[in-house]
Amino acid sequence: MFLEFLRTNRYVAGFLAIIRVYLGYTWLTSGWGKITGGFDASGYLQGAVAKAGGDHPAVQGWWAAFLENVAIPGANVFSFLVMWGEFLVGIALILGIFTNFAALMGIVMNFAFVFSGTVSSNPQMILLTALLLAAGFNAGRFGLDRFVIPFIRQKIANKRRNQLKQVVAETN
Repeated sequence: MFLEFLRTNRYVAGFLAIIRVYLGYTWLTSGWGKITGGFDASGYLQGAVAKAGGDHPAVQGWWAAFLENVAIPGANVFSFLVMWGEFLVGIALILGIFTNFAALMGIVMNFAFVFSGTVSSNPQMILLTALLLAAGFNAGRFGLDRFVIPFIRQKIANKRRNQLKQVVAETN
């Protein structure tokens, strides 16, 4: 019942738009700061691996192994993905275009930061993003998704209809 309310109510869509723009602004400014500030993730990644030791590690061993064996050797790629990922997620959330995909990519980054031992605003962002994801299309109703998603659905439906017509014509 709550989920249906979250996914269909227009007033909720307005509230979700506020949350979406807030999260988008947070991602956009963070990403832009990294893009213009010469961001290099290698120090952050090494610091996260260092948090995996001791009696009460902030980073679990499996994640530290991933960081050590994949992320640190590919620090240039991860630096690029983080700064541009944050920036693009921010733009998409502010504009309300491909909202669900942007929210999903944002929450993946938030979890990666939490796994790396950085709490900061990440739990709050995870909670707010989970609301957007649960709301589905309603989260982007007051954004460009209002126009883009129906257009894409129509294109896919037309393509399927044409394929079906072709199959029927070939069987006759």
